Amino acid sequence: MHEISVIRTIVSTLKEKYEGNFDKITKVEIEAGLLSNIQPVLIQNAFEALRLELPELMELELEVKVLPIIARCNKCNENFEVKYHRFICPCGEPTKEVIQGDELQISKVEFIKT
Repeated sequence: MHEISVIRTIVSTLKEKYEGNFDKITKVEIEAGLLSNIQPVLIQNAFEALRLELPELMELELEVKVLPIIARCNKCNENFEVKYHRFICPCGEPTKEVIQGDELQISKVEFIKT
């Protein structure tokens, strides 16, 4: 289950980036493209499991946003959403140029409002 290591890395990154203010973080939003091999339910389960180990996470909320796969056609230069892992543009041209969908990133961090 690689989700636990993903959550550990996210927590570690936040602790490093917001040293001294980590305890003021209330919510973290991550974006996971469909090609990133991240399952939102499994990430949430891993986060809940890590909360039992790290009490400083008890007040932290995690939101996972799944991003669709967007590809770019080299023939008509249009971006299109990939459905059912078929990398074929509506114009009929196959492509392998991914614009969005393979990322896994922290997209938003919210802090206690003072």
